[in-house]
Amino acid sequence: AFSSYAPEDVGWLLQDLSEAELEAPTEEREEAIQSGGAHYAESLPVEYQPSAEYQELFKAALDASAARIARAVGTVTETVLAERSPRPVLVSLARAGTPVGVLMRRWAQHRHGLDLPHYAVSIVRGRGIDSNALRWLQQHHDPADVVFVDGWTGKGAITRELAEALEEFAGFNPEIAVLADPGGCVGTYGTREDFLIPSACLNSTVSGLISRTVLRADLVGPHDFHGAKFYRELADGDVSEYFLDTVAARFDEVVEAVDAEVKELLSADRAPTWEGWAAVERISEEYGIHDVNLVKPGVGETTRVLLRRVPWKILAKRDAGADLDHVRLLAEQRGVPVEEVDELPYTCVGLIHPQYTRGATGADGKAVSAL
Repeated sequence: AFSSYAPEDVGWLLQDLSEAELEAPTEEREEAIQSGGAHYAESLPVEYQPSAEYQELFKAALDASAARIARAVGTVTETVLAERSPRPVLVSLARAGTPVGVLMRRWAQHRHGLDLPHYAVSIVRGRGIDSNALRWLQQHHDPADVVFVDGWTGKGAITRELAEALEEFAGFNPEIAVLADPGGCVGTYGTREDFLIPSACLNSTVSGLISRTVLRADLVGPHDFHGAKFYRELADGDVSEYFLDTVAARFDEVVEAVDAEVKELLSADRAPTWEGWAAVERISEEYGIHDVNLVKPGVGETTRVLLRRVPWKILAKRDAGADLDHVRLLAEQRGVPVEEVDELPYTCVGLIHPQYTRGATGADGKAVSAL
């Protein structure tokens, strides 16, 4: 009964915190996070309720990109089957990874008749992956078959976080499989293009009505899974299955392109370049931010900044086109300037307000001092 996904699509290695009061206004969360008073995983942002105009943008973006997403799903799944395990255990990093894990599972079923196990687990920047979930996986599956799945890479912080966390657990491969790797952080990916993945446009309503994960000492004990909420009350706006079905409907038409791409990838040098991390460090210094955690590169991460954080400004690659329609609309709704720039390795980059307090403005284009 946890999530609006079919039970066979994903097993949640999370505890249900639906009854807990966890939401806080965006500005209060930002101030607490940046002052060191709270970790971002200790509370939840108030769920963004998309306007009718924004919902139409989501549908238009999905129609336009469904085949491209289907191709990336096929490419990453076939790469995993060829290189990692003929019967992998898919373990999504909740929540951005979960729709991708479900789609990879559906591709394997559609194309090969495989019924792959798929679970969702929590990983928290600065706190690591849920160790109790890993122990559960060790007890129920061969760790060598486990493939961690995420939606996309930004600068690669979670990639590094996972590798570090798994040092204590024998047998797991820390290499994440992602739909899109614009940051050049992993070797297993569907594409390295930075394009709009519509599941990044929304929050719980495209992720099985599940919140982002929560790790707070008074709610999560030493033997508990990390927590999350199931927003049953948002069922009327749920497009989770619509997203999956729209992409899966395009599987057959991309099979030939996927096979050709995978053949090429399997013999290519796919070593991570960490190009994205270098760009983030440069932007952080150039804009006087001096904190890479406040620089969120790529379409997916920029969207999250606009939906869940206090944005300062958006850097957009000149002539980026329709991939940024929803970003421009959100920026307009929140009064955030969009700066067109050249020489950007991503389609866009979201800058969180540096040293944020509710009195900070930063409207002059320069980082504010702590108030």
